[in-house]
Order: sequence, then C-alpha cells, then structure tokens
Amino acid sequence: MSPAEPARTVAKMSATTVAATIAETRAWVDRAVIGLNLCPFAKAPQVKGLVRYVVSHATDPAALLADLITELERLAESPAERLETTLLIHPQVLTDFADYNDFVEVAEDTVAELELEGVLQVASFHPQYQFADTDADDVSNATNRSPFPTLHLIREESIDRAVEAFPEAETIYETNIATLERLGAEGWAELQRACQADAAAPAAPKG
Repeated sequence: MSPAEPARTVAKMSATTVAATIAETRAWVDRAVIGLNLCPFAKAPQVKGLVRYVVSHATDPAALLADLITELERLAESPAERLETTLLIHPQVLTDFADYNDFVEVAEDTVAELELEGVLQVASFHPQYQFADTDADDVSNATNRSPFPTLHLIREESIDRAVEAFPEAETIYETNIATLERLGAEGWAELQRACQADAAAPAAPKG
C-alpha cells in the first residue's frame, strides 16, 4: 500500500451473522422486490440462482471500494448464464444515508475508471433511502429500502433485454409508488417483520 493510499479496515463478522444478513436480504428480494412486483424482471434470475449475494466486512469506504472493484470485475468476467447480477451488502459501513449517497457517486466513477460504462451499472438500496423532495417517513421511499445498505451491480444488457420484454418498464417508478401507497406504512412494517422472521427461521433440511 502506498503512503497516499487510505487504510482499509474490516471487522470480520461471524459466519452466522453473514448467513443471517444474506437470508434477510434474500427474503426482502422475495417478499418486496418480487412479491410486490417492484421489479417485474427480478424473478427469473432469483429463481434460476443467478443472483450473487455477498456481504462485505468493510468498516470504512476504502475497504468497501476494494470489495466493489472485486465484485464489478467478477461480474464483468462471468458469463450471464452463470451470474446475472450481484448484491453487495455492507452492513458495517455507510449506515448513514447521506454518506451512502455520496459513495454512490464514487461507485459510478469507479465503473467508468474500470472501463465498464455501458457494461455494468450500480443501483442503490438503503434502509434509510430517501428520494429528493420527499419526507423521511414517506412510504414511497420504501421502493428502495433494503434491510441493509446494498449496492446492486447490474448488467446493462440485462436492462436492455428487460425493457424490450416489459414495455411497461417505463412506468415502473409510478407503479411502485402506487403499490407502496396502497400497502401503507403499517403494511411495509409488517413485510419487514416477515423478512426478519424468514431470516430467523431454521433452514429446511435438504434431500
């Protein structure tokens, strides 16, 4: 590491904590993203097992950036039939949404520096996600509220295919707002509790 390079710090989480973090995130994808149809083209890669869930042990932005670079390169180098998309979950860093939002710009710049513009993009999800011109408790913010701070790495070609297959893609944002308004704050809170319960439930035996 050169003297000018910031230190990278991590705090290793236990295997149990990592598994629970992934389980709750997966439950959120199943119950909210797919269950509420917030993303009409999310079901196929989830069902096919093409979504990579990875938990970063980073405790500062420099360490998270290193993990992001690793995951961007992994996704770019992997065939889509083996890995469609990646959720990089980072529960120990950027827990404040303002800090997270600033980092998203760094993530986008990193995509460009890796010469992956037009190949990959990064979408943002956070427990405190707040759209501009909304109140913090506006239920519409829940469309991008994940259990933990999460960077979603997406293939551009997947987006293009999805838009072609789903003409209604242009109205997803408006449709999602309407869905969350119908669900209401209590309905969203109940969904979150269900995701936590899913994560806490013992895994079903295989075979």
